[in-house]
Amino acid sequence: MWASLDFAFLNWSVVSSFVLKGFIYSIQLTLIAMVGGIILGTLLALMRLSGKPWLVIPASAYVNTLRSIPLVMVILWFFLLIPLIIGRPMGAELSAIITFTVFEAAYYSEIMRAGIQSVPKGQVYAGYAVGMTYKQCMQLVVLPQAFRNMLPVLLTQTIILFQDTSLVYAIGAYDLLKGFETAGKNFGRPIESYLLAAVVYFVICYALSYLVKRLHKKIAIIR
Repeated sequence: MWASLDFAFLNWSVVSSFVLKGFIYSIQLTLIAMVGGIILGTLLALMRLSGKPWLVIPASAYVNTLRSIPLVMVILWFFLLIPLIIGRPMGAELSAIITFTVFEAAYYSEIMRAGIQSVPKGQVYAGYAVGMTYKQCMQLVVLPQAFRNMLPVLLTQTIILFQDTSLVYAIGAYDLLKGFETAGKNFGRPIESYLLAAVVYFVICYALSYLVKRLHKKIAIIR
């Protein structure tokens, strides 16, 4: 079997024609979902830590619900239901961006909640002692430290997010995996294309994981 494999079809012309477009979209989807997810996740974390039931209950319901549903189901729901609600098609790529941002916010929320709770209460009380409001204390004292403490975990979740982008294959979005699949179909080499896709995902994720470990060590030294 291995002797019959032929990877010669994958040259720069094939990569630029089929794979590069999918790779760019996967990176865009990862970055947009990361930024949007962290922003929305931070808001959800603050709501859950506010102590006010009218904020805690909906935020907790949002986080617990999405964390209990497989991502591929959420992708299909958004892709099929949102066009029915708004009355027009939205497109697989845009639907995936919205879905991943909304879904990842639930996971980033838990990370940020842990980060906020890791900041010593004494620093919060010190902020209040010098006349800071709750908002000022969060913006200037708590959140900067929480982001620093949780940065390695946030980046690790982003690596998982990049891996999960391959699930947009279910709605036909043109991501990195779709690019390899299309190249394989055009040249009659599906097995080789999937093997190469796996190698590319592994190399990217392993390299990023290594960088996150290095960053984690530096942050530990700073502490």
